[in-house]
Amino acid sequence: MSSLQNSETSLAPVRVGIVGIGTVGGGTLKLLTENAAEIERRLGRALQITRLGARRDPKGIDISGYAVERDPMAVARATDVDILVETIGGTTVARELVLLALQHGKHVVTANKALIAEHGEELLAAAAEQKVSLVFEASVAGGIPIIRALREGLAANSIDWLAGIINGTSNYILSAMQQESKAFAPTLKEAQDLGYAEADPTFDVEGIDAAHKLCILASCAFGVPLDFQALSIEGISNITLEDIQYADELGYTIKHLGIAKRTDAGIDLRVHPTLVPKANLLASVNGVMNSVLVQGNAVGPTFYTGAGAGSLPTASSVVGDIIEVARGFGETERNSTPSLGFTELKPQALCSAEESTSSFYLRMTLTDEIGALAGITSTLAEFGISVEAMLQKEPRMADGEALATLIVLTHEVSKGAVDKALAKIKDMAVVRSDVTVMRMEQFQS
Repeated sequence: MSSLQNSETSLAPVRVGIVGIGTVGGGTLKLLTENAAEIERRLGRALQITRLGARRDPKGIDISGYAVERDPMAVARATDVDILVETIGGTTVARELVLLALQHGKHVVTANKALIAEHGEELLAAAAEQKVSLVFEASVAGGIPIIRALREGLAANSIDWLAGIINGTSNYILSAMQQESKAFAPTLKEAQDLGYAEADPTFDVEGIDAAHKLCILASCAFGVPLDFQALSIEGISNITLEDIQYADELGYTIKHLGIAKRTDAGIDLRVHPTLVPKANLLASVNGVMNSVLVQGNAVGPTFYTGAGAGSLPTASSVVGDIIEVARGFGETERNSTPSLGFTELKPQALCSAEESTSSFYLRMTLTDEIGALAGITSTLAEFGISVEAMLQKEPRMADGEALATLIVLTHEVSKGAVDKALAKIKDMAVVRSDVTVMRMEQFQS
């Protein structure tokens, strides 16, 4: 057992158990140890690591000086743990562990976005019943304290919308495709070689990871229930170098965004590739960095950026949550702090995918003949779609036929109207390709 207590501190130490000594858990252990004096100065009492949960000894991390449990559930039951830190990941064992810890009256800190997005309602209810805290700042955007900003710094505001680059892998791939003029597949391989992408990158490149995080942000911003199934999700695996280059030519950068908006039709929740003007702050965020842009009705736009993953950045948020919970402890008893900063999450109207509005980027290949372009524009007009800009590239010969690439930028319109128009356009004789569709957003920043 290792104590971080200063003998001169009058308040008893807060006892911490960490389950999962991998990347994030190891970083948490490192910060709690190396920054112990500074943490104690700010908290006014010591944090004492009383137990670790690890089924096997981690590589490169010395845990020999600690009480180590090979059964993670033993940490949840331990009487000498006030705050349990869950960093094992996944949604099966982690859910069981967190529920058990809450049932035993322990506060819980987690970095597990999938767990909160998919089981948050159940876990928050269990925490409320036991009058303990469940906090999860590190579950979104790594070291960026975005949940705390929404809960505290922007508490006086009604949030109009938020938009975030909240998956570093996807952002790295799109940034590299633009900067190095490389196609998706070799850029993904490069990300895997560098350790930025998993061997199976599906959760990252298909938007599932970002959707988990957006689900949590939307609950913090709008008080809507944690309902992962309510999100519209689209990944980046179909983005071509051609689209990256056309967007650049038109003054845009393609970013993979999680977006949550208040609209007349309800809360609009979506994750997808988005054309963002180059002048926007989000457009300049490259590599594995994360950023979130938030529009409050009183403060206007505020921008948060930093390392969205990694051992120490994520551990920084984990330790921040431990300190926040520990500040609620009295001398003789533990008091809970709000898990989300809202008294309750209330069902609200959600905007359907068809009702969701934005501007759109459309790319298609047409035969280079009289009337081809007019047929496209008249069909768009038929469904109430106004064209903001149009770019037709020089014709090229393919299989003895002259073909031209057409790019159309629309004004704001519902996705339902675009889908109906494209269903008709795809059947037109002059169209020689599938139609590439991406949303465009003009966020104030």
